[in-house]
Parts: sequence; structure tokens; C-alpha cells
Amino acid sequence: MRHYEVMVILEPNLEESQVSPTLDKFLKGVKDAGGAVDKIDVWGRRRLAYEINKSNEGVYAVVDLQSEPGPVAEMDRQMRLSESVLRAKVLRPELR
Repeated sequence: MRHYEVMVILEPNLEESQVSPTLDKFLKGVKDAGGAVDKIDVWGRRRLAYEINKSNEGVYAVVDLQSEPGPVAEMDRQMRLSESVLRAKVLRPELR
């Protein structure tokens, strides 16, 4: 199992109550494959540095998880195809 950090920017028109269910939809594949979600940190609505899909704002969230590479790659693919996700970045933080 490897440690991953996922940074997600969601559509600004999502209600705050819809953020967690939207993220859970993407994380379901990781959980089903035996991975574990350590922490979901929702930063809330923030102004973007540049316009993405005619939006100046987005809802930021950071997810820490433990998983094998396959389910994380599938989650990343699903996020890139989703209309509710403006941007997503999967990182493997350096070990200390």
C-alpha cells in the first residue's frame, strides 16, 4: 500500500453538503479495493488563479489515502471525466 494525496477542485455551484458525497463517489473504488481514506480536508470555496471552464471560483478539497496504484489510477480517470471536477491532481508525498 502506498500513501497518496489527492487535490481536487470541484465546480463552485456545488452546495457544501454535496461535496462529501461527490468525493465519496470517486473514493468508493479505492475503498472497495482494500484502500483506506485517512483524511478528507474540505477547504471550501476559493478564488482560482485563472479561469477554468468560465469559472473564477472552485471548491477545494484534499484527500489523504492509502491504496495500491491501480485503484488510484482508475479514480483519477473517473475524476478527469466528471463534469463536477474542474481539476484533480494525485501526488505521492516524499517519505521523511
